[in-house]
Amino acid sequence: MNAAACNTLLHVCRQGSRSCPPWIWRRESHWQTSLLGLRSALPMRAEPKKKKKVDPKREQIVKERMKKKLKKLERIAPELIPIDDFTPSAKLMDENRIREPVQLSGEEKERRALIIKKWAFSKQQEHEIERRNIACLLESQRKALNELRLESEELYDAAVRCDPGVFPLESCGPCNSPPIPKYNPPDGKYNDITKVYTQQ
Repeated sequence: MNAAACNTLLHVCRQGSRSCPPWIWRRESHWQTSLLGLRSALPMRAEPKKKKKVDPKREQIVKERMKKKLKKLERIAPELIPIDDFTPSAKLMDENRIREPVQLSGEEKERRALIIKKWAFSKQQEHEIERRNIACLLESQRKALNELRLESEELYDAAVRCDPGVFPLESCGPCNSPPIPKYNPPDGKYNDITKVYTQQ
């Protein structure tokens, strides 16, 4: 833009003419600059931090301190971790401690008896259903074998014959074996609630 055009534009804006377009005297955002303002470069985002020069003597001093601390820790005897399982509480060791039996009220006894009766009734119904299903299966098997016998005697004999490959189980010897001396049985599944102690 030449000097004459700039002067004309400044003259129009100074007069406050409403015909002046808004992009001349109003900023739309912080990235736009007014034509009346000074042109400047975009602001710098950030500058890289200057690396501090590390003194080798200071590093050596820090390493020496760490070595001294480690030597001190090695001199201290390790703390023994207490095993809660082997040290029962004093309340349990009291000989006068007697657990009193729980006194149930009459209503509670009736409620528990009713629960036991309901449980027994539900288990009886379950047993009856299972027995009926087994009887139904056996009856249908018997009918199918009778029909097969009418069709072919050879097929019936093959169906009735015992198949040793169905249950490949061979058992020999006594059912209850004597205990093995010095046998340590493996632990089953259990939840490990051992407390973890850290050395200080």
